[in-house]
Amino acid sequence: MKRRIGILTSGGDCPGLNACIRGVARASYSLFDTEIIGIQDGYAGLISGDYREMKQSDFSGILTLGGTILGTRRTPFRNMRVIEDDNVDKVKAMKENYKKMRLDCLVTLGGNGTHKTANLLSEEGLNVIGLPKTIDNDIWGTDVTFGFHTAVDIATDVIDRIHTTAASHGRCMVIEIMGNKAGWLTLYSGIAGGADVILLPEIPYDPKAVAKAIERRAEAGKDFSIVAIAEGAMTQKEAKMKKKERLAFRQETGFNGAANRLAAELQQMVGVEARAVIPGHVQRGGTPSAYDRMLSTIFGVHAAQLIADGNYGQAVAMIGNQVGHNPLSEVAGKTKFVPDDAQAVKAARAMGISFGE
Repeated sequence: MKRRIGILTSGGDCPGLNACIRGVARASYSLFDTEIIGIQDGYAGLISGDYREMKQSDFSGILTLGGTILGTRRTPFRNMRVIEDDNVDKVKAMKENYKKMRLDCLVTLGGNGTHKTANLLSEEGLNVIGLPKTIDNDIWGTDVTFGFHTAVDIATDVIDRIHTTAASHGRCMVIEIMGNKAGWLTLYSGIAGGADVILLPEIPYDPKAVAKAIERRAEAGKDFSIVAIAEGAMTQKEAKMKKKERLAFRQETGFNGAANRLAAELQQMVGVEARAVIPGHVQRGGTPSAYDRMLSTIFGVHAAQLIADGNYGQAVAMIGNQVGHNPLSEVAGKTKFVPDDAQAVKAARAMGISFGE
């Protein structure tokens, strides 16, 4: 029996998307008779009906290619059931286009928001399988997401390179790493890059404690310091505020990013020459690492196997070093945060790395 599979990539881009698309396609062609439909720009394409039938040759030469050949866009889950000025019922439109494309299954590659919408469509009766991509590594139920390891490599390389400037000039360098809600990327790259201070969204910090950590290094004869700070890191004072209060507080105080603010505070409190470094979207671009190529591929193959078995409504995951899956209903709406007792956090503390507490 021939199966028509729709594939889309949603949310932010990351290394490994094309490798995963390739894994789904090549395994599907091998396992059963199939036609693959590429849906453009994520859920936006499913809503508008922007798609194309793909050929086997479309999946050649993309293993090492960064980004996504299907294009991607953020379509917030919170707006999926909201009818806006265009008067489009998004859920209804997606269901109608699924039927118009004569799909037997929809495969979605994305992060937390993507999985929530995938579960919504599954609950609406569509056959859906989710694949976990994000450089934040914050999808519940999987030990690792594809894109994360490449981003760790890139962020670590940034920290490595900043080390030489910091040491040459005797500066305190505050490096802002991506991660608004979860600090996995900052934690791993901070440890791998030899940061002296690591600041995560999950562990609110005290600027004075960070200043003391810098001062202790100076007293020990170390005239430079490296601070790795997640973009979503917040002070202990801010952590006690509600989200709207925090946003208002930041607006009133002229907040211009976690790294910029902390660098200015350290320069004032400690008297060191402090600089903020913001690598930004460099962290999510370029060629996927060998590990992410492998991970993306085996995730894609597992998705194809689920389709072959007719096992829909699942989110592919790495569980205990084995590729498996979890029900979308259990994954949707959950975030995997860095726990305070994480082994990496304990190891960092044991080495004297400060978390600004």
